[in-house]
Amino acid sequence: MVSGKAIAEVDGTVIAEATEWEEVEGNIYFPPASVKQEYLHKTDLKTTCGWKGVASYYTINVNGTERPNAAWYYPEPKEAAANIKDHVAFYTSKVNVSKETA
Repeated sequence: MVSGKAIAEVDGTVIAEATEWEEVEGNIYFPPASVKQEYLHKTDLKTTCGWKGVASYYTINVNGTERPNAAWYYPEPKEAAANIKDHVAFYTSKVNVSKETA
């Protein structure tokens, strides 16, 4: 776990905020409880990572604007990625993600 403050925003609306998170391959994975689920809508998209497993995706909807498949998570990760189970990561091309480490 990394400590400090991590925030994910869309058009000035905070959709995730955490004081502890996981960081994998340069991506911040927000714990499930730190994500405002009212902005996320599950999609049918699935992709596979060789060592993490099968990722599922969310479309983000803020103020009527959708960002399709802008977030992903691993509901059943492989053992090597067990620490990010259900944690949510965001594409930084679609969501402003920032962090300050302690």
